Amino acid sequence: MARTQSTAIQKERALLVGVDRPGLDWPIEESLAELGRLAQTDGAEVVAQEVQRLDKPIPKTFIGSGKAKGIAEQAQALDVDVVIFDDELSPSQQANLERIMGEDTKVIDRTALILDIFGRHATTHEGRLQVQLAQNQYLLPRLRGMWSHLVREQTRGGIGSRFGQGESQLEVDRRLVRNRISTLKSELTQLEKRRKVQSKARWDSGVYRVALVGYTNAGKSTLLNALTGSSAYVRDELFATLDPTTRTLDLEEGRRITLTDTVGFIQKLPTMLVESFKSTLAEVMAANLILLVVDASDKNASMEIQTVREVLRDIGAAQIPSVVVYNKCDLLSNDELMQLKVEQKGAECISALQKKGLRGLMYRIATEASANEVTLTVCVPYQKGILVRMIHERCQVLREQYSQDGLLATVKANEHMAATLEPYKVKE
Repeated sequence: MARTQSTAIQKERALLVGVDRPGLDWPIEESLAELGRLAQTDGAEVVAQEVQRLDKPIPKTFIGSGKAKGIAEQAQALDVDVVIFDDELSPSQQANLERIMGEDTKVIDRTALILDIFGRHATTHEGRLQVQLAQNQYLLPRLRGMWSHLVREQTRGGIGSRFGQGESQLEVDRRLVRNRISTLKSELTQLEKRRKVQSKARWDSGVYRVALVGYTNAGKSTLLNALTGSSAYVRDELFATLDPTTRTLDLEEGRRITLTDTVGFIQKLPTMLVESFKSTLAEVMAANLILLVVDASDKNASMEIQTVREVLRDIGAAQIPSVVVYNKCDLLSNDELMQLKVEQKGAECISALQKKGLRGLMYRIATEASANEVTLTVCVPYQKGILVRMIHERCQVLREQYSQDGLLATVKANEHMAATLEPYKVKE
C-alpha cells in the first residue's frame, strides 16, 4: 500500500531569547510572551525560551559567547529552525551568533520578525512599498555577512584572491539595495503627495475626522465594523490590519463624520517602520479626534497606553484631542470596570464585539466634535441645494424651518463651515 505524505506546511520551530537588564520598560516575561505571539502570527511554533540577566548587552554576541554556545546546543537538541532575539541585534552581533548557532539554525531579531509579518499582511500597493523600504533599510548594513564565505576565500591568498570576490559582490549588492531604497522613497513620495491632496480635500470639505489608534489586536477593526456596518478584515492575531481603512458614520444629530482604522502599535516598534509608514500615519496626524482603543482585559493595558502615546508623540500627533476607549469590557467584572474608570478619568468602556456601550461612545464623539463650534442662524436659498445638504451632514442642526426665502436654520458649525455659511448669516 502506498504511503500518503502530508502536504501541510511544516511550522518552523522557534527558540526565543531575551536579555533582562535594569531599566526595562516591560518585564522580560511579558516582552517574551509578546515575542511569542509575534512568532505564532508569523507561522512559527515556540518550543523554548531563554533569558540572560545582564547589566548591559555584550558588544560581540549580545548575550555572551558562553550563553550563545549553550543556546546553540539546546537548539540542536530541540531541532530548532530559528532563534529569535527580543531586541534588535547589530549586524556584527547577528553574524557572530549565526556562526555559533551553525548553518542549520537561523538567527533573527524582533525587528526582522515584525518586518516579515508586515510583509505578509501588506495588501495595498502603498503598504507593500512601505514594507519593502523598511526591509531594504534593515538589510543594507547586514549584507557583509551574506558574502562572508567569499571574503574568507579572499583572505587565504593564492590564485584569484586579488580580485576580491566577496568585496566586489558586496559592493554590487550594496549598490542594488541603495538604488532600490531610492526608487521606493521616490514612489512613496509621489503617493504621499496624492494622499496630501486627498487629505486636503477632506479638510476643505469640513467633515469631522476620527482616527482609531491603539496597540495591535486591541479591536480597532472590530470597532470600525460595529460603528459603520463595514466588513474590514478582523482576526485574532497581531498586525492583522496594516493599511488604513476609512468609512463614513452618521451621528444621531445628523452630522456625517469619517472614521479611519490605522496600523496597530507595539512596544519596540522598529524606527524604520515608523519612518516608512509615516504617510499612512499621516491619517492620524490629520484627524480632529483620536480614539485610543485599549484591550481592557489585557493586564498590560496601562503600559500599552503609554506605548501608543509615545508613538503618537514621535509622529507629531500628541497635541490632537484624544479619548481612551476601553474595549472588551464584557470580559471584566464590575469591580474591575470601576477600577479602570478611576485610573483613566473620562475613558469610554465598550465591547465592540457585543456592541455594548457604542451609543455612549457615539454621543462622546458628537460632544467632542461640537466642542469648538460656534452657533449661528442662517437663511440658505433653496437653489443652494448642495449647501443645504452640507448643513445637514456637517453641522449640528438645533432648529430649522422652511421660509419663503429659503431654509432658516440655527446650527452649530466648525470654523470651516462657519466661514462657508457667513454670507447667509442672519440676526437672531
